[in-house]
Amino acid sequence: MLTTRRRVAATVAVALTGALLATSCGGSDGGSSDGKTLKLWHYEAPNSAMGVAWKAAIKEFEAQHPGVQVKFEEKGFEQIQKTAPMVLNSNDAPDLMEYNKGNATAGLLSKQGLLTDLTPEVTERGWDKKISGGVRTISRYDTNGVMGSGKWYGVPDYAEYTMVFYNKDLFKKYGVAEPGTLGELTAAMDTFVAKGITPLANAGAEYVAQQYLYQLALSKADRSWVDSYELYKGRTDFHDAAWTYAATTFADWVKKGYISKKSSGLKAEDAGVSFVQGKSPILFSGSWWYGRFKTENTFDWGTFLWPESGLTLGSGGNLWVVPKGAKNKDLAYDFIDITLSKKIQNLLGNQGGVPVAADPAAVTDTRAKTLIADFNALSGKDGLAFYPDWPVAGFYDVLVSETQKLITGSESPDDYLSALQKAYDKGVPKT
Repeated sequence: MLTTRRRVAATVAVALTGALLATSCGGSDGGSSDGKTLKLWHYEAPNSAMGVAWKAAIKEFEAQHPGVQVKFEEKGFEQIQKTAPMVLNSNDAPDLMEYNKGNATAGLLSKQGLLTDLTPEVTERGWDKKISGGVRTISRYDTNGVMGSGKWYGVPDYAEYTMVFYNKDLFKKYGVAEPGTLGELTAAMDTFVAKGITPLANAGAEYVAQQYLYQLALSKADRSWVDSYELYKGRTDFHDAAWTYAATTFADWVKKGYISKKSSGLKAEDAGVSFVQGKSPILFSGSWWYGRFKTENTFDWGTFLWPESGLTLGSGGNLWVVPKGAKNKDLAYDFIDITLSKKIQNLLGNQGGVPVAADPAAVTDTRAKTLIADFNALSGKDGLAFYPDWPVAGFYDVLVSETQKLITGSESPDDYLSALQKAYDKGVPKT
């Protein structure tokens, strides 16, 4: 997510928490190690799959490192997103941190020299053998901070993708079948609007709204389009057919009542709660919500992939990064290693996450097996298209503010696309 947290995750991206871990002795070139504390920041909800798995990883870590002290600090996705460059360039840098992946985030920090090159550890500990090519893309960055090649600056221990979450009880109540096509999805939303229900849970103040719009564009795009946009392998034209369809359709959905104008100021948490409380029958968002919905939803619910689209938002999960100034790097590496162990990976899978190194036979939860199977199908057909805010630094904030204008109707789709083009072109590395 979130961005995108997540992904939110979001972006990706929800009711976010943080943690600091302790350590025993470990070498570091970022300062003197006290051998007693390891600061760890992450922003996953306690009842999310990652939150549950990483709590178990903390216990495992403590068992393997007797006498270490565990500290705790709460951090949020937005907080880390906005302050990371400043914090990592100070004496307050943690030893290990969850951070958003992509050119504009982890790539930018690597280019600025704020992250530790993890390549030697990746090779020595065999992490590269556990992390597949598609997920690995967001782990490596070149000298320009562009993902996909170069040194390892981050390690994901889960993957993520977006899907349509829907309230089966509300669908049944109003005689709506699970949509298999985009036409059936819009017909379903028309039915809910006719009953006075706003069908789509949305959040304009964070990643949710921009991800709806990006998915609409992806439904008219192909892999070369994604590579041009995300990896600069060609020119991106925001007035092309895909982006134009996305912006005009999104604005039209607001006019039709599928998306509330009041959602322009809402956060991702608000969108998730709206779905949990049964107020909104549909939420398009990421797998980072899965564990929470499994715990909190009091109604029958299910998921399906966005109809009539070969691409959807998704990638490896957010990254474990080790700041250049970390004081206890060796134990940060130990913790990453634990999160990639079969024990933690299997737990992550059964809690509703998408593990990267689990034993398939050990994942027994029915919904979790479906979640993982859908991800494997997407990954197998090269259907993961990353996130809209990744390409250039500062683009997340541009997408938020501009998409809010589409929701309120204060900007036309054409002006919206022109604003994105200007910000994108300004941020693309010059070759």
